[in-house]
Amino acid sequence: MTDKPKPLLAVDRVRAYLTLVPYLLERGQVSLDEAAAEFEVSAEEMRGMIEKLTVIGLPGDSGYWQQPHELFDINWDLLDEEDIIEITNDVGLRRVPRFTAREAAALLAGLQMVAAVPAVSDSGLVAELLAKLARAAAEAPADVVIAPSAVDEVRDAVAAALRQGVAVSFRYQAPDAAPTTRTVDPVQVLITNGQWYLQGWCHLRLAMRTFHLDRVSELELTDIPITHADAPVPEGFGAGSVDTEVTVRIPRRLVPLLGEYARPENTRDDGDDALISIRLSDPRGIKRVAARFGGDLEVREPAAARSATREWATAGLALYEHP
Repeated sequence: MTDKPKPLLAVDRVRAYLTLVPYLLERGQVSLDEAAAEFEVSAEEMRGMIEKLTVIGLPGDSGYWQQPHELFDINWDLLDEEDIIEITNDVGLRRVPRFTAREAAALLAGLQMVAAVPAVSDSGLVAELLAKLARAAAEAPADVVIAPSAVDEVRDAVAAALRQGVAVSFRYQAPDAAPTTRTVDPVQVLITNGQWYLQGWCHLRLAMRTFHLDRVSELELTDIPITHADAPVPEGFGAGSVDTEVTVRIPRRLVPLLGEYARPENTRDDGDDALISIRLSDPRGIKRVAARFGGDLEVREPAAARSATREWATAGLALYEHP
C-alpha cells in the first residue's frame, strides 16, 4: 500500500504554481495523473490547482478587473472527458524576450566546448540544453562549427585513455624549463578561466600534477593500467581553492597603467607609492606585468613571485651584455 501524497503547504503551493505553467506549456498536453506524479500531489489536488489557475492572469485595468483574454484558460472538455490538461490561453507568457540567432549561436559554441569534458559528454545534459537553446532563439541559430585544434586532439586522446583505464605519455613544455617526457595516470580534464588542463598522477614526479593542455604534445596512449586515480587533487583546482595573492609596490602616478589589476578594494596608499594585492593562479606570472614598468614596479611577496621576477629580469639583461 502506497502512501498518499501529503497536501502542499502554502509556500510549496506558491512554488508549484510558479513552475506548473511552464511545465504545462512545454508539454502541450499531459494527463492529470502524470502531472500529479510530477508535482508529488494527488490527482484531485492537481485538478484543483488547474481549476484555480483559470482565475489567475494579468492585472486588469487599474488592477480592478480583467478581460477573459487576460486570464489563463484550459481545454475544459479535454479535462472533464479524458483527464488531459491543456492550456489554451497563457496570458502572454510565450511573448517573452528571446535570444537572437547570434546570441544563441554564442551560447551553443560555449556548450560545445563544455561537451568536450569527458564527464559531461557522456551525459545527455548538453544535448538537452542545446535543444532548449535552439527553441528559445527568435530565429534559427546559425550552425556553429568550432575548428579543431591541437588541444582538441590531446583532449580527445585523454578522454579515450580515461575510458580504457590506461596511462598516457606525452612531451610537456613548462614555462622557463626544458621539455620533459611524462607518463601520467589521467584523472580528469577540466576547463578554468578559458584554459584546458589535465590532472593526473605523474610517474616522473611521483605525485599528482596539473598540466596545461596547450603545453602538451606528442601524446600517446600506453598499455600501463591507471593505478593512482584516487590521489588527492592538486591545490589550486580543488573545491574552495583560491588564487595566490601577489603584492606589488608602484608609484601612485603609475597605478592607472595597471588597468584592471588595480581596484579600490585591493589598493592602499604607502607614502608616494601604492601597495596593490593582485590575485594570480600562478604567482610567477607577475614577472610579465613587472616588465612593463622597468624598475618602477617592485614585487614584494610571495617569495616565489620575487624570485621568478628577479631571474627573468636577470636573464633578459644578460641578452644585452657585450662580450
